[in-house]
Order: sequence, then structure tokens, then C-alpha cells
Amino acid sequence: MVRRKYVVGNWKMNGLSGALAEAEAIFAGARAHEAVDVALCPPFTLIGPMAALGGATGGQDCHPQPSGAFTGSVSAPMLADAGAALVIVGHSERREGFAERDADVKAKAGAALTAGLSVILCVGEPLGVRESGGAIDYVLAQVQGSLPGDFDPARLAVAYEPIWAIGTGRVPTIEDVAAMHGAIRAALSDRIGEGAAAVRLLYGGSVNGDNAADLLGARDVDGALVGGASLTAAKFLPIVEAAARVG
Repeated sequence: MVRRKYVVGNWKMNGLSGALAEAEAIFAGARAHEAVDVALCPPFTLIGPMAALGGATGGQDCHPQPSGAFTGSVSAPMLADAGAALVIVGHSERREGFAERDADVKAKAGAALTAGLSVILCVGEPLGVRESGGAIDYVLAQVQGSLPGDFDPARLAVAYEPIWAIGTGRVPTIEDVAAMHGAIRAALSDRIGEGAAAVRLLYGGSVNGDNAADLLGARDVDGALVGGASLTAAKFLPIVEAAARVG
């Protein structure tokens, strides 16, 4: 099965209204590469204005409940109402900084799918686990524990982001990335059968214009979840262009 390349920018806690000019430039540049799906996930405050620019826009997290007394939280239906088409769940910065467990991520993914959003489910190992040789078992346990019960494979992507590579400039070898993505694909096949072929697997962790072509050309790598390099068109569009070349 041929899967369209998917390049998603995670702006994290960055971006005021003035940054919408960069988003507009990114969406405009991405239109030159029709074979690549491109999305940006800004802070909650920019979802509505960014979605109004006409590009695919998503949230960076959501609460598992649709509404209620959860001060400071944003639900999946609220994201959809604001114009979001997708949401990231289980990012390591949520798992590590906010003590989110696999069960929490599973509940959020299910809530997002119920609200009509697509989901990018993040998994990844810390450096100690990588160095001990247990990375694949660790990540596959996250996958199994975080997947929602029933889902449309075409609306779910899994992003492998080794924690030790996020924002550090350190990147796993292409062979290590391909091995992890192959293991995730096999685990999905065991879980959902032929539908696993429709799930896009993204790599994230210090992706930039220089290394994108090699990473995106690896076996079972269907795209990238990009952090800091997604904040400007000058840094993000070369990654989109690399995806188009290897697509």
C-alpha cells in the first residue's frame, strides 16, 4: 500500500498572533507539493486563526472528557469546533512533564477520534532504555497500552520520537529508525490485521532540512513530526520538499 507522506509541525508553547504570517507562508509553500500532507499544531490560542488560513491545523493535546469541571483543559470537541482537524496525544513532554500514562493517552486518543479528529499518537524511549538495548520492547509496550480500542487506521498516525533526540541535535541511525518503525508496523499488524498498512508512521526528533531526505527515505517512515524547525517557513519547507522528493 502506498501511503502519502505526512509532515506535521508541533509549535509547542511558541507563537503569538504575529506568527500567523509564518504559518501562511508554510501553507502556501506546501501547496506546491500536492503529494505531501502538511499540518501545523500551534498553541490552542492560534488554532482558530490558523485554521482560517486554509491549512490543516491541529491541537497539541486534549482532555479525555468532552466537557466538565476541568479548569484550564481543552476537550476534543472544542478543538474541532475551533477548526482543528487533528490532535497530538502522548507527546513525551506530556508523558514526562505531566505524568501521563499509557491509559491517559489511550483515553485522549479515543476521545479525539470520537470528536471526528485525526490522531497523532506519540511514543519513544529515554536514553537509558536505548543504551540498555530495550528500546523496541519499551516502545511497543507504549503502542499497545496507548492505542484506542477501535479506530479507523486512516485517521491514526503513530509518531516515534526517541526522547533523547528531541531538540538535542542527536538523531538515531537510519537503520535504528527503520528497525523501530518496522517493529511498530508488525505490532500494529498483530493488533488490527491488514488495516495496519493504512497507519502512517512518523519519525520525530531533531528533524531538519539536512537530514530529512535520509530519514524520510527509510523503510516504513511515512513522514515527520517536527518541532523547532516547524516555526518558520525557511526551515520547515525544506523538510516538506524532501518528503516530496522521496515520496
